[in-house]
Amino acid sequence: MKKKALSAVLFFVLLLTSYTPFGEEKDQRSGLLLQLIVEGLSKYHYHPRDVNDEFSAEVFTQFINKLDYNKRFLLKKDVTELSKYRLLIDDEINKPSFDFYHRSVDLITQRMGEASAYYETILAKPFSFDKNETVELDVDKVDFVNTPAELRERWRQSLKYQVLTRLARSLERQEQAKADGDTSVQILSYKELEAKAREEVRKSQADLFSRLNKIEEADWQAAYLNSIMETYDPHTGYFPPEDKANFDIAISGQLEGIGASLSEKDGYIRVQRVVPGSAAWKQGELKEGDIILKVAQADEEPVDVVDMRVDHAVKMIRGKKGTEVRLTVKKLDGTTSIIPIIRDIVVLEETYASSAVLESNGRKAGYIKLPKFYADFNRRGGRSSAEDVKKELIKLREQQVDGVILDLRNNGGGSLQDVVDMAGLFIKDGPIVQVKGRESAPYVMTDRDTSVVYGGPLVIMVNGFSASASEILAAAMQDYRRALIVGSSSTFGKGTVQRFFELDNVVPSMYNSYKPLGSIKLTTQKFYRINGDATQLKGVTPDIILPDNYTYLEIGEREQDFAMAWDEIPQANYHTADAYGNHFDAIVGRSRSRTTADATFEKIDANARRVKRVSDITEYPLNLQKYQKFQEELEEEAKEFEALSQKNDLKVEALDEILRTMPTDSLTTERNNRWSQALQKDIYLGESFRILNDINL
Repeated sequence: MKKKALSAVLFFVLLLTSYTPFGEEKDQRSGLLLQLIVEGLSKYHYHPRDVNDEFSAEVFTQFINKLDYNKRFLLKKDVTELSKYRLLIDDEINKPSFDFYHRSVDLITQRMGEASAYYETILAKPFSFDKNETVELDVDKVDFVNTPAELRERWRQSLKYQVLTRLARSLERQEQAKADGDTSVQILSYKELEAKAREEVRKSQADLFSRLNKIEEADWQAAYLNSIMETYDPHTGYFPPEDKANFDIAISGQLEGIGASLSEKDGYIRVQRVVPGSAAWKQGELKEGDIILKVAQADEEPVDVVDMRVDHAVKMIRGKKGTEVRLTVKKLDGTTSIIPIIRDIVVLEETYASSAVLESNGRKAGYIKLPKFYADFNRRGGRSSAEDVKKELIKLREQQVDGVILDLRNNGGGSLQDVVDMAGLFIKDGPIVQVKGRESAPYVMTDRDTSVVYGGPLVIMVNGFSASASEILAAAMQDYRRALIVGSSSTFGKGTVQRFFELDNVVPSMYNSYKPLGSIKLTTQKFYRINGDATQLKGVTPDIILPDNYTYLEIGEREQDFAMAWDEIPQANYHTADAYGNHFDAIVGRSRSRTTADATFEKIDANARRVKRVSDITEYPLNLQKYQKFQEELEEEAKEFEALSQKNDLKVEALDEILRTMPTDSLTTERNNRWSQALQKDIYLGESFRILNDINL
């Protein structure tokens, strides 16, 4: 690794000796950045591509989408004008030149200024909600409009829909207050509620254009550079200095806030992941896939974050420990709710491996939850996920459990070395994963420790959000036939490795005036299973598939733009452990029979179909009565499935409570009790326990 780092530094230094500044000062810095990025991609990306007309056309589309994804600013003639550069961007990069970039930014800035006049006039008068009109919310189903009049009409429909949703919620709250006899809710007339909803939307639009007016040259530049980099793969990108700082905070967990990873897509801020142990995780209502519509500081007026940059939304959501933030979110089933969260510091103990003992009908199993493959690279002797799991396995072994369940659901990955070390806890020795650079032969990472910490029956739980390192461990144990993999139809499918290059570290002092330059993140390697298959795109298919609420949704790496392809290489030399002998088909059959006959699993599948059906609805009525009826139907369906009882018959006790010999603080006891209660409601854990028993038959 040290040799590779030195080689990268020397490469960039040699590159810059031939760099000649050109144009205005801002273009000189941009030119330097562009040359560093393009040459870095060419030299170090796993799958470099030709900078040609095909590449140019893809960058063009990416940048237009970044400028105006919702097609609410640019006119069709603007896109037509810019299209003359569609096959010339590769030539501009090679010069380098920024004509396309500057013309695009000038046009979008002009159109944003013109559009700022629309919302005030449109919202000045009451809307009529008795007309039978609709609005299409899927931007892929609409095109850029031809005239300013058509653009204004698009804004009218969008603003009317925003007012409609607020008005409908206000009417519903008032009716509920009347039914409950709640006198704390002020009862307003329809006219007053409509005017209030319009004013709320007016304020949110004023905030939107205020933010748009604050977009800086560096922001546009980062968007353009990322339009270039993202055509290589979705995990490659440019990080301006502030964005890299945010990235470091996100992966460190040392942050006062709610503890959720967010992303922006299609103009909406989406929850990618809720950090275990965080304030949001403890509160329990915020889930992966939720769309955040508004953010409020305690009881202050909420701010609309639709169309807001994710870094701006993050700044609003972060805050000091003990303060409250209220998130208005849209759930996957179409319902809307307000989630109050008291900000806190992420409790790292709750992100580490934790264990419990499960008991039912005289059988006993160990359970280990691993939220991520963590490792402290900054301190010698720091905590390691592999070492922690080893300690838990030893303690569970001493409890004489009949088997172990390792839970990797929602585990997004982490330390590669910890995957290898952890796999070695369950097998004698042998290859665990193959890692390949673009030009090098595959490197096999091997467990060389012949000791086996736990050799008994093993079940590994995964879902559609189990990614990267989780997929490596699950795949290795599946290939060795050492464990049964149980979960969603497939894991996430991220089989690539990224590396950061800090540009300031490789730029000679003669260019100090251009610093800070930020960082680039490049995909430099791919993972392969020991059987030779890539985990990229396909992920890991469990041996036993259980239905869940995301079964029919399009999630995973394969849904990402420019995702790298699946491929295969020769398999490594390994011998299967065959932990379940000739009973594999019988074990799978018993589980299938149980879940098919289980009314709860049947209802989970029905709910997954409902979630898919609702997510496919993109055209909404702008008629109040039709919209209210539509929402009532959604909420009634949601209530039916909210009442779904998901409870297993397990007795669950946290392992550290079983082994504890001294009194502990009430917070730890409460946390363990809450965790045990949550596990008792986990129907998937109950079935995994029964599968484990089947292995023992």
